[in-house]
Order: sequence, then structure tokens, then C-alpha cells
Amino acid sequence: MIYFLMTVCFFSTAVSAMAFVSFGTSSFPRPQCTVADSSLYQLMPFPMGASVGISRMKNNARYTEVVRKEFNSITAENAMKFRALHPAENTYQWADADFLVDFAQKNGKRLHGHTLNWYQYLPAWVNNFSGDSIAWENMLKDHIQTVVTHFKGKVTSWDVVNEYFNDDGTIRPSVWVKNLGPDYIARCFQYAHEADPAALLFYNDYGHEYSSAKRTAIGKLINSFKERKIPIHGIGMQFHMTYTLTDANISAAIDFAAATGLKVHISELDVRVNNNKVQGLTFTDAMAAQQADRYRQVVKTYNAIPKSQQFGITTWNVGDADSWVPSWQGAPDYPLPFDANYLRKPAYKAIIEGGK
Repeated sequence: MIYFLMTVCFFSTAVSAMAFVSFGTSSFPRPQCTVADSSLYQLMPFPMGASVGISRMKNNARYTEVVRKEFNSITAENAMKFRALHPAENTYQWADADFLVDFAQKNGKRLHGHTLNWYQYLPAWVNNFSGDSIAWENMLKDHIQTVVTHFKGKVTSWDVVNEYFNDDGTIRPSVWVKNLGPDYIARCFQYAHEADPAALLFYNDYGHEYSSAKRTAIGKLINSFKERKIPIHGIGMQFHMTYTLTDANISAAIDFAAATGLKVHISELDVRVNNNKVQGLTFTDAMAAQQADRYRQVVKTYNAIPKSQQFGITTWNVGDADSWVPSWQGAPDYPLPFDANYLRKPAYKAIIEGGK
């Protein structure tokens, strides 16, 4: 299959991801298009982002160049999580996150912080913390405010709390709920706002696209925050989805988020194609087309919400080889708009089409 973004195209066996727009899925010569302005974010009507890993940023020049060229928003994949920043009770490690801040500032990228509070990726000292509720409260507040203050004026926005709800809409058990009660989530937002009143604060979760119960619970939480004047500015929908997800499910999730009146961030987008976890699966043209269709539909639906609410779309990492999905599901997958060599897949073209 041949895909065209522009009309000036030719075939070559020498493929450069940086010099040409390339679409395709096989190892055969691929169509390449020279374009004067081929940056994804410059072709889109809202910010386009990717989460990034610090090791790849430091050691993979092609990865870094794609991030620099294609996106105007970046999210710290792991470098700003609790365990990465605060590995011991009296120790903070800033080097990796500061590296990302420096990259963002030098290259004019918006930086989204992920995440101030999560039930996972905690250091051992937190899981083993034995203080009373006051000690737990002080520890949580100190962590949030130390981190937000460190990045004040450098990080535009934060996922304050990540994945507070189960799929059935109940509150997820965690060390935070156990030791601080369910309303600790509201205090997380208050502490972050106190540390940086200019930062935009998001609640982030997965499952919006398949669980109406979770959507309902998130809606109730947001309404409660509004009534109590708890600072919250946006809702993050992860959208780790499969190529079989229906248009109706996509619309239900995005329309719900827009109805909150908050800014809407599709925050961790990827589209899986190996639903059956087939070992040794090869990415085919048919899979590429189905995947591209889902990317197109997500972007098209998102682009229809009010512009003032469009915080942007962020893919969860850059190329297929960088994705968390194969490790998580124990089978190969190809969920991102760039392949393992950072060549643009049909999904890339579909994103642009959806944004028109």
C-alpha cells in the first residue's frame, strides 16, 4: 500500500526518517515525500505531544530528533514520578527531570508533569512508611510542594493524581487511601496549587473509552471539586486503546470530558493491534489501515470540541520500539505513529487528516 501526504513523491532504498515523510509497513522501498514543512505539530490545530524517556533522549539521536521535530509538548514518561524523584525519605534526585526541563526550554516545548500522586511506582520507603495520619499528610504535602516548587515556571501543567478509580467507579485501594482517607485527592490538588498557582492541574485516568461507571465517578469527583472550590483545570484521558474500539466509544469518552467544561488532554494515546497476544505477529498493511482509522477518528472527534478546551493530544512515547505495550501484554505490538526505525506509519497521516 502506498500513502501520500504531499504530491512530490518518489521511491528509494535509502530511507531517512529525518529528511523524508515515509509511510508503509514492510521492508520494501517505501514512498517518500519531500515537504517544506513536515512537522506534525505545525500541521495540527492543537498541541501534539509525546511522553519521553530520559535514557533514550540521552543515548538515541534519532529518537531525540523526532521529538524535537515533530512535537511541541512533552511529558515525562517516568522521570517525574515519585520513585524517580524521591527515592529516599530525605533524598531528592533532580538530574533526569532537570535534563528534560533544559531540553524543553532550549527547544521551545511545553512540558507536562506526570505525576505527583499515583498508587504505583512508589519507592520502598513510602510503602514501608509507618507514621500516623499526620505524618502521612506531612509527607504527602512535602513531596508535592517540593516537586512543584522545584519546577515552578518550568512545568506548565501536572497530572496531580493518576488512576484514583477502579473500572467499576469505586475508589482504588492504595497506601494513600488507607492512611489518609479518600478525600486525600482533594488535598493533593490544593497543595499543588499553593506551590504554583499558575500551573494547570489535571486528573488523569484510563478507561474513559470503555467504562461508563468510571466516567460517572470522575464526573462526580469533578463536580465535587467545583462545588468545594478545589482547584482543577483539566481532565486527562489516557486512551490506551485497541484498533477494535468503536466510534461510539470514542465519542462517548471525549464528549463526556468536554461536558465537564475543563481542558481536555488525550494524555497517553496508543492503539494496539495484537488483541489476541499472538507471538511473532507481523504488522501488516491491513493492520496499519485499521490502526490509522482509529487514530483518525480520535483526532477528528477531539478536534470538534471547543478550542478553548483543547489542551492537546499526547502519544505514549514515540516509536513502536519505545512502547510499554509489548512488555505489558507479553507479545509484540505496533501501537504508535512511528515504527521502530522512527519512520512515519499510516497512523501519522491519519492524525493529520483527523485534524483538518
